[in-house]
Amino acid sequence: MWWVSPTYRMASQVWRDLKRACRSLHGVEVNTQEMRLELPNGGFIAIRSAHHPENLRGAGLDFVVLDEAAFMTPDTWPEVIRPMLADRGGAALFLSTPYGRNWFWEVYQLGQDAAHPDWASFQFSSYDNPLIPRAEIDAIRAVTQDRVFRAEYLAEFIDDDGAVFRGIRETATAPLHAEPVAGRLYVGGIDWGRSHDFTVFTLIDSVTREVVALDRFNKVGWALQRGRIAALCARWAPALVWAEENSIGGANIEALQAEGLPVRPFSMTAASKTPLIEALALAIERGDIRLPMPGDAHGDALLAELAAYTLARLPGGGLRFSAPPGLHDDMVISLALAWHGVRAGGNSMIGWE
Repeated sequence: MWWVSPTYRMASQVWRDLKRACRSLHGVEVNTQEMRLELPNGGFIAIRSAHHPENLRGAGLDFVVLDEAAFMTPDTWPEVIRPMLADRGGAALFLSTPYGRNWFWEVYQLGQDAAHPDWASFQFSSYDNPLIPRAEIDAIRAVTQDRVFRAEYLAEFIDDDGAVFRGIRETATAPLHAEPVAGRLYVGGIDWGRSHDFTVFTLIDSVTREVVALDRFNKVGWALQRGRIAALCARWAPALVWAEENSIGGANIEALQAEGLPVRPFSMTAASKTPLIEALALAIERGDIRLPMPGDAHGDALLAELAAYTLARLPGGGLRFSAPPGLHDDMVISLALAWHGVRAGGNSMIGWE
């Protein structure tokens, strides 16, 4: 028997869990190098990675489990695994979170069709798991985009064109050329750029949840960039500004802090970017934020960036958010940082739910 996972890292986790579950069994030989258990009856259980499907080719199998099958390449099953089952009349079990209507959806449909009696398919949501309290799933649903929740927790096959932000035009109702209101709490976000990319500074009114100010510029020196940011801060007096901290951001943040501006660093990593973008996407989808009305150059550029922003599912099941090749995401990141501050009520200490 084989258990096949999309990546080596996922396969290694399964191997660790399998060894732990079988450590009290007698007569089982453990081959750690090959991630294989030899059973007393002559059978075996081996853990494999489908990262390079061609490396899986070999002797026949009686049974195989394809774990997170939807995230394997389409040729893994028909060209590599299925031929290995044919000569022994073996069987296969496909387990996966849905990933659109790809090849995994196609084999799922075989199990729903009486014309294919050799196939059977089943669908279970997280609500069917007796180990997860229903209240916990409901809490997740309250802070998760609808399409993400439906796929990840309800196991639904969602037609997904890769777009991240939905309902953009419906939320583009913030008036143009807003003016500061005394006593209002404003929060900002900065994404840095210099030549090809842009530096973007976005301000949001934490009461009305409107984008009230937006500046975008490139091909100017750092001193001038900081001057433009300082001028906007002098006009709007934000309580807090989150700025991306990276190779060019760190020095600029320190310089702005030295001028007394309430700038805080945000370390942008794969782990921190995902909840940052998902929180903004959820806010737009539910109408919790008001984007600039069409008609302003910077505002129109922001709406265009949001519409073009995409996500891709990585082989290991993670998400990658980015602008399409050749386009920018500076305004998206700046807006997401500002919304990050709004969610925290302007406080300098942030805790993700």
